[in-house]
Amino acid sequence: MNDFVSTYGSLIVSMVLGSLLGLSLYLPLMTGQLSLASPGFYALGGYIAAILSTKVFIFKSNLFPIHFLLLEMLIAGIICGLLGIAVGIPTLRLRGIYLAIATIAFVEVLRVISLNLDITGGAVGIFGIPQPFSTQIEYLWIAVPLLIISMLLFYRLERIRVGRAFIAIREDELAAGAMGINPTYYKVLAFTLGSIMAGVVGAISAHFLNTWNARQGTFDASIIYLTFVLIGGSRSFLGAVLGGMFFTALPELLRNLADTGGLPDWLSHFLRDGRLIIFGLLIVIGTIFFPQGLVTPGIFKRLTKVK
Repeated sequence: MNDFVSTYGSLIVSMVLGSLLGLSLYLPLMTGQLSLASPGFYALGGYIAAILSTKVFIFKSNLFPIHFLLLEMLIAGIICGLLGIAVGIPTLRLRGIYLAIATIAFVEVLRVISLNLDITGGAVGIFGIPQPFSTQIEYLWIAVPLLIISMLLFYRLERIRVGRAFIAIREDELAAGAMGINPTYYKVLAFTLGSIMAGVVGAISAHFLNTWNARQGTFDASIIYLTFVLIGGSRSFLGAVLGGMFFTALPELLRNLADTGGLPDWLSHFLRDGRLIIFGLLIVIGTIFFPQGLVTPGIFKRLTKVK
């Protein structure tokens, strides 16, 4: 058991964090908005935690106090939420591919800024971020409760007025507006909630990874997170959760397959380094054969239904 934890503990925590990132992207998709801004807020949340823990909350003890990690998560969530409102109000007037391009530009702007600031460490980034736990698997004490609480909130969200307004806007924005729903308000709300979640996950990830740099928020990351939701399921939060877990683990599975031997050299290199190509193919194939993703609303009832 100890060997399993030491070998796969980091991957298990990454899978849970991947699920949370999938949920952050699922929120704007609930209103039909193809936003790829989550990596930007994720990187911002990580930088906030890294700067606070290395330059403000300085402790000489072996372990970083948990309550200060929780405070960093709160601060990251608030700042990312405010920025989400500021970015969401002008950009959410766009739709479809135009919104995707605008949010990609937002991610790139944050990346370039982080590369040119001294406080963020420039291209090198911030190293030596203090650890609140003695082992990486212990991050599950924060990541798992956060995922469970998020899933319960999403389950409830889909059944209250706000969630139904999100879904109504996704299905037909004009009809939703005719029924008295304010599309702009609810789209900005969904975008802001997603930015808050991404920022909180970034704050946890900065400590978990022990280092933080501009590579955490890139266009590549946007494609990966989009894969979580589109292939996992864009009509159910469970799809984002399962998609985030599976596609976070997929690169490690491919790497292990490449290292087993017996494969041609070109195929081994492709499995190790062709992650984005594989994810891109999965998006194309998935949107053709599974336009709503693998997990759709009511799938478990249909699978367990006795004929």
